Amino acid sequence: MVKHSRCLWICLAIATCILNLFDSVTIAEDARVLSRDNLVAWCIVPFDAKKRGPVERVEMLKELGIRRCAYDWRKEHVPTFEQEILEYQKHGIEFFAFWSVHEDAFNLFKKHGLHPQIWHVIPNASVENHNAVGSASKGSSEANIETLKIEAAVKDTLSLAERTKEMGCKLGLYNHGGWSGEPANLVAVCKRLHELGHAHVGIIYNFHHGHQHIDDWKQSFAVMKPYILCLNLNGMNTDAKPKILGIGKGAHELEMIRVVVESDYSGPIGIIGHREQIDARESLLENINGLQTIREKIE
Repeated sequence: MVKHSRCLWICLAIATCILNLFDSVTIAEDARVLSRDNLVAWCIVPFDAKKRGPVERVEMLKELGIRRCAYDWRKEHVPTFEQEILEYQKHGIEFFAFWSVHEDAFNLFKKHGLHPQIWHVIPNASVENHNAVGSASKGSSEANIETLKIEAAVKDTLSLAERTKEMGCKLGLYNHGGWSGEPANLVAVCKRLHELGHAHVGIIYNFHHGHQHIDDWKQSFAVMKPYILCLNLNGMNTDAKPKILGIGKGAHELEMIRVVVESDYSGPIGIIGHREQIDARESLLENINGLQTIREKIE
């Protein structure tokens, strides 16, 4: 009887070890979503103290081992759109996404056979006007007003959804504060556009525009996850103090990123520069190193 009990306890101990090992392997595999080959550089064109051009930017990305870039721009960058594309193609950098709309860029995408994601902010003004109309209407309920807002946002986005569909590009609705930056609203607009035949529309979620969702991140992420096209990370402190912070230097991003890793999200992960006074290389390297530290803590 004693021998039987000992054997049973040994078997249980072995089984527990195997299960723990399996869990560790699973977490490590899930954390691969944070690996460097899954990263996208974002906010590194206008936000660069060294004011790099296309050639220098590609050299920086290659040195850091980043093979995808989401391209933000200002008026002064328009003349070098094509050079940027050519340098990326020459050196194996993916032109992953493009900020907003510019006819020159769209024509170049067609010329060079590119299909980047197009990142778009729904103007809050387009829903605020409908909010005022709905509030003024007799008998308008809060639910009716929200429906009006969603339909207004869909109407505002529909022409771009149609155009990006023709271009073969995904359209990412970008959270940038206000009504149109709320997870539930982004999802509602995506769902409605999908119903209208635009399943290529999704969400670009940015930690640095989401400090109000630190506390309910697990719930917010679960709602958005089926629609997320890219998740851009940031160091996260309460009340955005500061708004832009290196990954690993905040109080909350470890647990927020843990939520992502423990889900089955396997999409792109963005790391941002977004600080004009800092060399974009230093910003990216800070985030690469911080993300590696967080990955080690999670694993």
